[in-house]
Amino acid sequence: MNKIFLFGVLAVLLAAFDPKPTGTDAAHNRMNRTDTVPVLNKKITVYSTVAGTDKRLSQEVSLAFSAMGQPLETQPCVFIDPSKSFQTFLGIGGALTDASAETFAKLPKEQQEEFLTAYYNKDKGIGYTLARTNIHSCDFSSGSYTYVKDGDQSLASFSIDHDRTYRIPFIRRAIAAAGGKLQLFASPWSPPAWMKTNNDMLHGGKLKKEYYQPWANYFVRFVKAYEKEGIPVWGLTIQNEPMATQTWESCVFSAEDETKFLKNNLGPTLQKQGLGDKKIIVWDHNRDLIYQRASTLLNDKEASKYAWGVGFHWYEDWSGGDQVFENVRKVKESYPDKNLLFTEGCNGPFNMDSIQNWSLGERYGRSMINDFNNGTVGWTDWNVLLDEQGGPNHVKNFCFSPIHADTRSGKLIYTNAYYYIGHFSKFIKPGARRIESASSRSPLITTAFKNPDGKIVVIVMNSTNKELPFALWLEGKAAQTTSKAHSIMTFVI
Repeated sequence: MNKIFLFGVLAVLLAAFDPKPTGTDAAHNRMNRTDTVPVLNKKITVYSTVAGTDKRLSQEVSLAFSAMGQPLETQPCVFIDPSKSFQTFLGIGGALTDASAETFAKLPKEQQEEFLTAYYNKDKGIGYTLARTNIHSCDFSSGSYTYVKDGDQSLASFSIDHDRTYRIPFIRRAIAAAGGKLQLFASPWSPPAWMKTNNDMLHGGKLKKEYYQPWANYFVRFVKAYEKEGIPVWGLTIQNEPMATQTWESCVFSAEDETKFLKNNLGPTLQKQGLGDKKIIVWDHNRDLIYQRASTLLNDKEASKYAWGVGFHWYEDWSGGDQVFENVRKVKESYPDKNLLFTEGCNGPFNMDSIQNWSLGERYGRSMINDFNNGTVGWTDWNVLLDEQGGPNHVKNFCFSPIHADTRSGKLIYTNAYYYIGHFSKFIKPGARRIESASSRSPLITTAFKNPDGKIVVIVMNSTNKELPFALWLEGKAAQTTSKAHSIMTFVI
């Protein structure tokens, strides 16, 4: 009996020094166990979207690795190297605007559920995890409005009652459809007219210096009001497109003005009001001027300490080729501790005859691959839903969205952009790390990530008129496959 007792005590003591991994350690160990599976035994699940076919995020026949070793010069390849990792993936999503909310409200209940599932369900849909919304009106609102009465510097009249009709219920339903969590950031298109030099919410103008602090207070009131409605605000951009004078809501901030507003007003005010955890995103405009803007802001230490990262759009002149993507990379190289976030992009002007044009999706694919390869952590599309006219929009600035609603028939129209985005958002999970991927042929562009569970996700896009056989190469093993003309493929290993 004594020996049995001693052996029992010894077993308990040994167990105490060999605890089961939990939390981060457990996840790390799971990833390590996945990595120990020999490459030859790894299964490759393939999904494709192909022009001229009915394939839309369609699962193909699974692939298998076989020994390959050194590829020949004549063998097109996409090389994957999981040992080299880069930025941590935040998520992908779209903007929950007034236009999207108003269009959603016109849909029958069945199509509303279909829409929410299509975007936010992780299994049946494409699993959006990011969202953006506007602080009072933007061009994709049915009219201009603010949350305060004219001249109310104390903001005593502040009210978000306008948003309770469509936008707040819409955002709540999107959050619920996403499983209870969306990383939501908010952007202003213009301060109230009375705060501006042109006394107009439209047509540019600048924020008057005497209203810098009331405008910073306005951000605080917005965040607290939305959070009181059960809508957490993850982040804020300082100004949508601060170098654009538009026919719609717009306000011009020079780099120096934005720097001063951030370090003297917005940053300190959020901190004092207990909102220091909100991510402040600077710039929020095109890639062309991104380096000048980032360097001016981030070289100022007082401003930089409040900036989580740099946001950008895609509306610059694309005739410059890939130079604009290199500008994103240069910001990441120069300021590696700051995050890059794609905050807006859409195709336009809207034309119903072009709603199935294949170039709509290919622009998304090219942009997403290049932006991620240059250090971007997240990617946010513009309106998640628009009507059959590409609106509503109070200045007739109509554009495309990945899904349109024909409000006359109550039907949803899916453009191929929805599927191109889904090749990323459905498979790359928040917390993933980008890994190295390289193509040996210019028609094939690629990016790759390693998910927290250890699975590898590889995206390969071909926007040419010719199909191209290639080998997916990993650690001296390869799987043979073919990239169809005008297609995008996702490989899950």
